Amino acid sequence: MGIDICHKHERKPVRNKPRSKDVYLLLLVKLYRFLARRSGSKFNKIVLKRLFMSSNNRPPVSIARLVRKMKLPGRENKIAVIVGSITDDLRIFEIPKLRVCALHVTARARARILKAGGEIMTFDQLALKAPKGQNTILMQGCRTAREAHRHFGPAPGVPHSTTKPYVRSKGRKFERARGRRKSRGYKN
Repeated sequence: MGIDICHKHERKPVRNKPRSKDVYLLLLVKLYRFLARRSGSKFNKIVLKRLFMSSNNRPPVSIARLVRKMKLPGRENKIAVIVGSITDDLRIFEIPKLRVCALHVTARARARILKAGGEIMTFDQLALKAPKGQNTILMQGCRTAREAHRHFGPAPGVPHSTTKPYVRSKGRKFERARGRRKSRGYKN
C-alpha cells in the first residue's frame, strides 16, 4: 500500500511571479529579484512584491496626491516611486518640480511633470540611480477608491450599515419598503 500524501498545503496563495506575460515586466522582475536577493534592501523586496500584484492592488496615483505627499517636510529632492500608474488631475493647477519613477505615466500627466521641469524615470533607470532605494519615497494609491468597494460590508438594510445596494435606480419605487420607512413596518 502506498502512502496517502496530503497535497492541500502545496499551493501557496501568495504570488511569486506576476500573472502577466508582459516581457518588459518579466525583465523588471528578474532585475528586482536579483537586487532583493543580493542587496538585502527592504525597498527592493517591497518593489518586487508589488510588481507581482494584480492591477486592483496597484491602484493609480493622481498628480494631486503625488504633490501633496511630496510637499511634506524632508521630502524635497527625493524620488517618488510608484509601482503602478500616475494619472493627471485637472483639479490641481500648479505642480512643482517632481522626480518620479513609475510603471506607467499617462500622456497628460507626463506632459505636465516635464513642463514643470520634473524628471520621469523607469524602474531599470532607478535601479542604476538608487540600487538600494536611497533618497526615494515609496507611494501607493488608495485601494478602496474603486466603486465596487462601496458595495462591500454588512448587508444594505441592516441597522447602521452604509453599504451601497446593487439597485437598478434610486427613486421612490426602489428599495423603499419594509425597513426603509416608518409607514412600512419599521425603519432601520
